[in-house]
Amino acid sequence: MSDKHGHLEGNDAAKAAHLKRLRRIEGQVRGIERMVEEEKYCIDILTQVSAATKALQALALSLLDDHMAHCLVDAARQGGAEQEEKLKEASEAIARLVKS
Repeated sequence: MSDKHGHLEGNDAAKAAHLKRLRRIEGQVRGIERMVEEEKYCIDILTQVSAATKALQALALSLLDDHMAHCLVDAARQGGAEQEEKLKEASEAIARLVKS
């Protein structure tokens, strides 16, 4: 995990929204666990896994959007090495998301 400053510091609304979404995803995963324990129909479990996966992807896109709107824009204003580093980070994050 990086020790770099995060944009969520001081942004209580965004942080609360992300945490709310994560709690919902956590509940979905617990529900999947119960379904496996109770030996529910495989297709029903797979449907719930797909829903949880989509929820995680939506969270990732939201975080990426926030990063681009704040960190990347700030770095672009600064220019130089900071701009190059943030652009590289964003590009690598997008590549990871596309591969997943």
